[in-house]
Amino acid sequence: QVQLVESGGGLVQAGESLRLSCVASGSIFSIGAMGWYRQAPGKQREFVAVISRTGAANYADSLKGRFTISRDNTKNTVYLQLNSLNVEDTAVYTCNADTVLISRATLNVWGRGTLVTVSS
Repeated sequence: QVQLVESGGGLVQAGESLRLSCVASGSIFSIGAMGWYRQAPGKQREFVAVISRTGAANYADSLKGRFTISRDNTKNTVYLQLNSLNVEDTAVYTCNADTVLISRATLNVWGRGTLVTVSS
């Protein structure tokens, strides 16, 4: 019914930047909050950032200042700008969205993730 597809991950060196994208598609009437989570090897998934439909953003305290979340409602897309990356940022970054379907049912959706690998 709704799919989230992430892109933009890859291998970078410490100190470099990446921009992740997540596009929602399907039987969507509207999208509420969209967010990013990450899961590092051997660790639990953790919250990264979330943005409301109107653009209000919240971040994990440890990531404030380096990561920036944004969205384009006309494209059903959320972005995550990752700056000053370090090896501890290596993880699978996954997108999440609160959607309202054309049927007016609500559905919380997860993407499959995109891998970010930071080398020293």
